[in-house]
Amino acid sequence: MERKSSSSTAVVTSREVRTALTKQSARLTTQEEQALRMRHGAGVDALDAPLARAAGDNEEVADELLLLEMSLLRGARAAGKAPKGLAAPENSAKQRILEALGNKKR
Repeated sequence: MERKSSSSTAVVTSREVRTALTKQSARLTTQEEQALRMRHGAGVDALDAPLARAAGDNEEVADELLLLEMSLLRGARAAGKAPKGLAAPENSAKQRILEALGNKKR
């Protein structure tokens, strides 16, 4: 007597994967989440959303991460590679327009 093999297939949409990843992202590593997103074509919900806090509710870990971030920023400033903030470049288009208007009034 032969056995009948029953095979079932499940269809998973990228929307289902995206919602499942937002709910269960704490259980997965970043590599696993990235692999699932690439495999099923599920993008990130909002690109302008703030990053998740790695420390969660643990204040001790949050303090250590803050100290690491401060020391890295201090080291980058000392090396001259620190981000300068949101200051505009010296010869930006706006600055040139303002200089031209100032010269025109004279």
